Amino acid sequence: MSQIKHHITDPMLVAYAAGSLEHPFALVVAAHVSLCEECRVQLGAHEAVGGALLDGQAVHAVSVSMKDALLAQLDVVPAAEPDQTCERSGAYPGPVMKALKGKPPRWKSVGGGVRQTLLHVDDDGSVRLLYIPAGKAVPDHGHNGIELTLVLQGAFSDEAGRYGVGDLEVADDTLEHTPIAEQGAPCICLAATDAPLRFNRLIPRLLQPLLRI
Repeated sequence: MSQIKHHITDPMLVAYAAGSLEHPFALVVAAHVSLCEECRVQLGAHEAVGGALLDGQAVHAVSVSMKDALLAQLDVVPAAEPDQTCERSGAYPGPVMKALKGKPPRWKSVGGGVRQTLLHVDDDGSVRLLYIPAGKAVPDHGHNGIELTLVLQGAFSDEAGRYGVGDLEVADDTLEHTPIAEQGAPCICLAATDAPLRFNRLIPRLLQPLLRI
């Protein structure tokens, strides 16, 4: 039986199945689905429903010229792209290894023993790996949007509960928390945000633009 207790919200899983979820969140969802059989089954169900809805759409006639143009495009053979499929490596699921381009994380200190590897940042948000030594804490903070945090190794606890490997915390602007890594193996998390965090202490706020958190 799976030990995963905290899962993806259903609306977010539906958005992922539809291909409309922003990349930072989509990466976290893909990683969670690769670890969680329950969410993998639910994702398959949503994809099946989406396919059925498409099959039920009304057929619309198109002009001969549009049809010919479409068929011509089908005859164009695209250049072969390298296979970017990556297998799980240690604590890192395949989707994370793909984001890392198959290489180990390049950790950079963010203070207090905590380190990060920035995987992606754009107007939709950012996604990063966090390395939190046992017993250490991420500075207390709130949120200006949504933050997804998926545990890949170890565990952490905060005001909302305990999160172990495969667990996903969904934090919104109502949650103020201080995640603390449990004793044992360092806690490694995959975290995505769609807006800057709201730190309560001065030093993290000053470092925020540099660290792109």
